[in-house]
Amino acid sequence: MGGAVSGGAAVGDAAGATTYPVVLNVYDLTPINNYLHWCGLGIFHSAVEVHGSEYSFGAHDHPSSGVFEVEPKNCPGFIYRCTIFIGSTTMNPLEFREFIQRMASEYHGDTYHLISKNCNHFTDDLSTRLTGKTIPGWVNRLARLGAFCNCLLPESMRLESTETKHLADCRFSDDSHTTSKDNFDEDDLEDKHLLPTSSVGEDAIVKEVHR
Repeated sequence: MGGAVSGGAAVGDAAGATTYPVVLNVYDLTPINNYLHWCGLGIFHSAVEVHGSEYSFGAHDHPSSGVFEVEPKNCPGFIYRCTIFIGSTTMNPLEFREFIQRMASEYHGDTYHLISKNCNHFTDDLSTRLTGKTIPGWVNRLARLGAFCNCLLPESMRLESTETKHLADCRFSDDSHTTSKDNFDEDDLEDKHLLPTSSVGEDAIVKEVHR
């Protein structure tokens, strides 16, 4: 389900513009993924790596940014699986920093939803804005299946429910354990640097360049 590829340094494209690699780092939330992936399924956390840092989205109870930055391939609480090359962006580090802070205003921690707005939705959105390409479908397949079968889900997990971001922890049949969302636990919060949202107006947002 995707090969392991490492991000590299900036390179020039055919037009002579400098481009920077954008890669997706995928993590297992549970060892049961070793069995589920044969069926094209799994419970994954994902993050986008660009300019030497990794960015993802997690839940908390406040109306402020849930987008966080960590060292690549070392997100606390998850088991690194693989890295997948997505594409390239022409945004330099300063332009990207301004862009990601603006994007953080669209992803508050208290808007996290396991089925409709989880970490994989964020990385798919970020990857598309940066490169014009989406993340592999298998990374967030369970959420899409959940949305399709919404009426069959427990009431607390349905899309219309306001309680979804407070879902209980999941325990699997192999006795492995994980939270049902990318929550910010006290033990690893200090390792997850929450990004501030930009105060610059929407009319000054950096244009996403698809290369």
